[in-house]
Amino acid sequence: MSAADAAASTASSPAAPALDPALAARLKRDPQGLVTAVVQDARSKRVLMVGWMDDEALHRTLTTGRATYWSRSRQELWVKGETSGHVQYVLSASLDCDGDTLLLEVDQVGPACHRDTDTCFDGGELEAVVLAPEERTA
Repeated sequence: MSAADAAASTASSPAAPALDPALAARLKRDPQGLVTAVVQDARSKRVLMVGWMDDEALHRTLTTGRATYWSRSRQELWVKGETSGHVQYVLSASLDCDGDTLLLEVDQVGPACHRDTDTCFDGGELEAVVLAPEERTA
């Protein structure tokens, strides 16, 4: 079942609360019904990880204060820290100007990465040209 199918079946259940229709209308989802979520430490501003959210994951994130994602590999919702104890408490959530990316600022408890590291972005910097200020022209 795709994330879009799961969201549709959840949304069609009369007892299941749904994502605010005004917010849902602003989202630009990929073909699987997902939106990218960039997760940042609220204090240090360091990017911790990137996850994926369907409508239900976003609704749960916004209404519980705990970051919830759609697992593309397991094809199910998961709450960050549910099994590891490495919880993400949501302090703010923002939608970008295009409606296709979310930014979550979180209070991270424990490592953010499934490899038990503080961030998923510690695989080493890539070589890139860095221009000096005087070389930076439009």
